[in-house]
Amino acid sequence: MKPLDGVRVLDLTRLLPGAYATLMFADLGADVIKIEDPRGGDPGRTMPPLANGTSASFELLNRNKRSVTLDLRSPDAAAILDALVARADVLVDSFRPSTARRLGVDAATMRARHPRLICASITGFGQTGPYVDHPAHDINYEALSGVLAIRGRPEVPRHLVADIGAGLNAASGILAALFQRERTGIGAAIDVALHDAALAWLLFPAAGQLVAGADADPRTVPIAGADACYNIYETKREGECLALGAIESKFWSAFCERVGRPDLAGTQQSDGEARARALDEIRAIMRTRSRDEWLARFADLDVCLCRVNSVAEALADPHVVARGAVTASSSGTTYITTPMTITGSGSPAEHDEARRYTVVAAPALGADTDVVLDAAGIDEMARLDLRRRGVI
Repeated sequence: MKPLDGVRVLDLTRLLPGAYATLMFADLGADVIKIEDPRGGDPGRTMPPLANGTSASFELLNRNKRSVTLDLRSPDAAAILDALVARADVLVDSFRPSTARRLGVDAATMRARHPRLICASITGFGQTGPYVDHPAHDINYEALSGVLAIRGRPEVPRHLVADIGAGLNAASGILAALFQRERTGIGAAIDVALHDAALAWLLFPAAGQLVAGADADPRTVPIAGADACYNIYETKREGECLALGAIESKFWSAFCERVGRPDLAGTQQSDGEARARALDEIRAIMRTRSRDEWLARFADLDVCLCRVNSVAEALADPHVVARGAVTASSSGTTYITTPMTITGSGSPAEHDEARRYTVVAAPALGADTDVVLDAAGIDEMARLDLRRRGVI
C-alpha cells in the first residue's frame, strides 16, 4: 500500500508547475485524473524535445496519471465536472483568477458545493495584487523576484526555478490541507503563486536586507561565486570541471593545505581584493591537473570537492544507481523517481522496496474518459452525445 492510496486528485493544470505537483501525488499512490481540452489537450504534449511524436517532458511529468477530455468552456461541462469533483479529494488548477471564475472552477464556486474539497490554485501572481491577471512565464518570475540579479549580470535561466518551486509548494500545501481535513472535516483553498515561489529563493541571498535592513550586495554571499571556497574550477583537461563547497573553515583550511597554499586559508573572510586574488590563484592551481587527478589527490580528505557531471554522467552516477533514483518502465522510458521514500521502519530493505514502484506511461489524450465518466454516473449514451458535440 502506498501512502496516498485512496486519494483522488483532479488536475486541471497545464504545462510544468501543476504537472510536477500532481506527479508527486501520482507516484505516492493517488489517483490523479488529468482533465484536458479535447482539442489537443495540455499544450505540454507538444513541447520539444519530442520522442515518437510526444513531448519528452510531458511523458516524464505525467506518468502514473489518467487522462479525461472535457471542454470546460462548454455549457455542458459544469455538470460533468461537478460529478467528477463529487468523487474527488483535491482539485488543482493553473488558470488566471479571472479565467477560473469565468469557467466556474475557482475555489469559492467549487467549495460552496463541496466543502470537503481541497482546491489548489497555481497561478503566476496569486489571487490578489496588482499583477494578478498578468501573463508571464518562469523567466518573468525570476526577473521580477530578483533571482536573475543574484549573480550580477542577468542571464537566461536554464532551470525553471519558479515552476519547480511552485509545484513543490503546491504539493506541500495540499498535503497540509489533507492533514487538516482529517482533524476538521473541512477542505481548504490554497493559493500558490509562481512569483512568490521564485521570491522564496532569496532567503539566503537577501538575508542582509531582510534581517538588518542592510544595503548589502547579494553577490557578497558565498553562493554568488566570488569566493574561492565555493566555486566551480576548470581543470587541465578541457570541459572537465570540479565543484568546491568548502564553506566551513575546517574544509577550506584542509583544501588549502592539500593544494600547497596554507597561506590562503585566512582569506575566507577577507575584503573584496583579497577574495578576488585568492580566487585567481586557486583557479590557476586547479588548471595544473586533470579532474581525475585532483579527485584522487583528495580521495582521503573531506573538503566538499566533487566532479561537475554532465546530464548523462549524472543519470549514470553510481550513487544514483544505488539509490534507485532513476528507473526504467516496461516501455523502455527512463524516469527520475519522486525524491522521497516513505517507509514504516526505515530499514534499507524497506527503503529499496518503496523505490521499486510500477511506472505507468503518461496517458494518451482522453484515454480514460469513458472509464472515469462511467464511474461518475455518466452512461454510454450520454457520452456518445457529448463526444458527438465535442464536449469530451
